[in-house]
Amino acid sequence: MKAKFDIITSTCVPLPLENVDTDQIIPARFLKATTREEKFFGDNLFRDWRYDSQDKPKENFVFNQPAFSAAPSEGVHQILVAGKNFGSGSSREHAAWAIAGYGFRVVISSFFADIHKNNELNNFVLPVVVSEDFLAELFESIKKDPQMKVKVDVPNQVVTNLATGRSENFEINGYKKYCLMNALDDIDYLLQQKSKIEAYENK
Repeated sequence: MKAKFDIITSTCVPLPLENVDTDQIIPARFLKATTREEKFFGDNLFRDWRYDSQDKPKENFVFNQPAFSAAPSEGVHQILVAGKNFGSGSSREHAAWAIAGYGFRVVISSFFADIHKNNELNNFVLPVVVSEDFLAELFESIKKDPQMKVKVDVPNQVVTNLATGRSENFEINGYKKYCLMNALDDIDYLLQQKSKIEAYENK
C-alpha cells in the first residue's frame, strides 16, 4: 500500500523467533496465486503458524492472542518486532507482499536477509535494523505491557521505545527514504523525473 512515511507511533506485535524464513512468512503453495491483491497475501501471512489443518486459529500463535489479534487496519499494531535474521531463505517477493498486505508498515529486527530487506522497501514496508540489546529491550517492554508503543521517526531516522525512552538511529538508503516519504515506487520516481530526462535527451 502506497502511503507516505513520516513519524509512525504504534503498538507492536512481537515475534521473538530467529531465522524466520520466507517460506514461514508465506508458504510456497501461495506463490501459485495469479493475484497481487494485498488482502489475499495478508490473510495468508504466517499461514501455517496461524491456522491448523482445519483452518482454525492456533491459540498459541501471537496473531491469535487477544492482546495482538487486532489488525493494523484498525489503527494498531503497525509494527512487527522480529528476531534476528528475518526473511532468510528464498528471495520470493511474496513474503513482502504478505507483510504489507496484513498492514504492517515497519518491521524491526537486529538483522534482515538482504534480498528480503530490499523487497520490503520496494513494497512500502520499512525494515529498521537495531542493536540486539535494543531489540531484546523491545521484546521485554512488550511482554510487560502489550499496549506499549514505539515511535519510528523516518525523517530523522530514529526509533524510540516509548516505554523506556531509549532511542537508536537506523540506516536507510537515501533514495528509498525519499521514495517512502513521498509514497513513490521506482516507476513513480522515474515519471517524476520525466521533464529532466526529456531535457537531457533534447541536448
